[in-house]
Amino acid sequence: MVSKESIDFLTCQISKLEKAIEMRVELKPPNVKLQSVFGVGKLLALTIVLETGPISRFEKVGNYVSYWRKVSSKWLSNDKAKGKGNKKNGNKYLAWAYSEAAEGARRCYTQARTYYNRKMQKTNFMCAHNALAHKLARAAYYVMRDDVVFQPEKIFT
Repeated sequence: MVSKESIDFLTCQISKLEKAIEMRVELKPPNVKLQSVFGVGKLLALTIVLETGPISRFEKVGNYVSYWRKVSSKWLSNDKAKGKGNKKNGNKYLAWAYSEAAEGARRCYTQARTYYNRKMQKTNFMCAHNALAHKLARAAYYVMRDDVVFQPEKIFT
């Protein structure tokens, strides 16, 4: 029974904290559409917007996904390894946010689950999870940059 009471207490505290955050920070109208991305709710959208900053600072979508650690850091010359990049360089909070979004999308949306399962057949679960997170991050970049609603048929075909 102690565990149940602890869980109930912590759930209540988390709810209070979420309400306090929502009262202090608001999503501005261009970023409200970010919640249309699979797996991104109000608090994840806030996290993504606050950690990303102005989206205009990322010239290309590749620069954005590189910023949150989802692009491998390999240094190659003539197909030979010439060193290692800094794997820890990047925004760990964005990496966490998109990882959470991927998990939520996989559980709740058929198109995301189908994509994840297709990747799972070829590789392991972590690679499939990261591939789904990468897809969602690319979609979120375009949603924020172009101020459009997420269109899953564009990425899950």
